[in-house]
Amino acid sequence: MAKFRLIPESETVNQLQFMCPGCNQIHALNTTWTFNNNFDKPSVMPSVLVSDGVGGKLLCHSFITDGNIQFLDDCTHKLKGKTVELPDIDV
Repeated sequence: MAKFRLIPESETVNQLQFMCPGCNQIHALNTTWTFNNNFDKPSVMPSVLVSDGVGGKLLCHSFITDGNIQFLDDCTHKLKGKTVELPDIDV
């Protein structure tokens, strides 16, 4: 199975989605990220920063390289500072 899925938003705009094992939520990227077009071993640039916007209770900051997700030290979840393989996502 793939680690990323592509969701068309319009004829010209797509969204990439992945399951974050730190947040246990799906995170989405738009076309401003550089993507290597490998859905099984995705890499994106720059880093991915997700916040709930509610007092900073959730912050997820990571790099995704070759199908692995490296969580940075400013994350607020249990995988802070760790690198793990991205889980598969239903496409």
